[in-house]
Amino acid sequence: MTARAREGGSKRAEPSVEAPASSEIPRYRLDVTTARETARGEAGFRVPLAFAGVVVFGGLNFVAVRFSNQELAPFFGAALRFVLTGAVFWAMMAIGRIPIPKGRALIGSLLYGFYGFSLALGLGYWALVELPAGVAGVIIAAVPLFTLTLAAVQGIEGIAWRGIVGGLFGIAGIAVLLYSPQSEGVPILSVLAMAGAALCLSQAGIVVKKYPPCHPVAMNGIGVSVGAIAMLVMSILVGEEWVIPAEVESWVALIYLVLLGSVAVFGLYVFVLNHWPASRASYQFVLMPFVTAVAGTLLLDEPIGLGLVVGGAIVLVGVYFGALTSKPVAPPEHPDQEALAARCATT
Repeated sequence: MTARAREGGSKRAEPSVEAPASSEIPRYRLDVTTARETARGEAGFRVPLAFAGVVVFGGLNFVAVRFSNQELAPFFGAALRFVLTGAVFWAMMAIGRIPIPKGRALIGSLLYGFYGFSLALGLGYWALVELPAGVAGVIIAAVPLFTLTLAAVQGIEGIAWRGIVGGLFGIAGIAVLLYSPQSEGVPILSVLAMAGAALCLSQAGIVVKKYPPCHPVAMNGIGVSVGAIAMLVMSILVGEEWVIPAEVESWVALIYLVLLGSVAVFGLYVFVLNHWPASRASYQFVLMPFVTAVAGTLLLDEPIGLGLVVGGAIVLVGVYFGALTSKPVAPPEHPDQEALAARCATT
């Protein structure tokens, strides 16, 4: 009886053995979810690294442009940089077989080039002829405030009263910079031009979020080409002299601006924007002034005066209060780059 009972018990237990088979689906889903979370974690690790790269290389860009402007006319210097950078991006597209965007993705890439390269960097190059690199970096730190406002106006993100108060702080900080001894002799038009560059950089970030996502290399290849054409036209219109750099410092600055200051920065910037909200990604401009100020002091002998410290502190307080302490926006799903390329080619 005991043996039979055991046999019967084992037979009756067989259905319960099959029961876990019905749990294969949740287990499978659990495995998929875990894999997705792991992939997101890896992407999340890469995004902060890309963010840090933009901060460091972007902060050094102001100093490199100052060196470039010492020998090259501003618009021609920008055009030369964009032509060489565009050649690198288009070569990367050919080697990696990255498709050219179509439809709205192409429109977004063209607008990104118009705001981010033609306007923002064109104004920035012109402003840095007279504007100290440290002052320029502090003005660019206001980009998150501009981004909050533009994102709210265009329906990308919401805005709170903190953003308005932070914006007022930012304006006050720039005013202190303008009237500080360090800015003595700097034309107000240079300050306004750099403020305009900050506004256009903000709009370029908004464009990336408004239009279908595109592979960073493709978007930057098209964008920098738009900037190159615009800078060449501007250089011709204002009658600039086109010369080949003769100084070693100019060549070092140009090579840096092409490889690290453009190919690396622009690619990493779009990569971050594809994973983070526009306002969150714009916080990189808050940290750039620290890199710029140190590099400007070491390489250009630019003093860190009281006006730069006070004005920069006011701007950073405004950014912290208006942008960094605002209610965070849930980040979008992390898109796969191959999927981005495919969507870029078919949209």
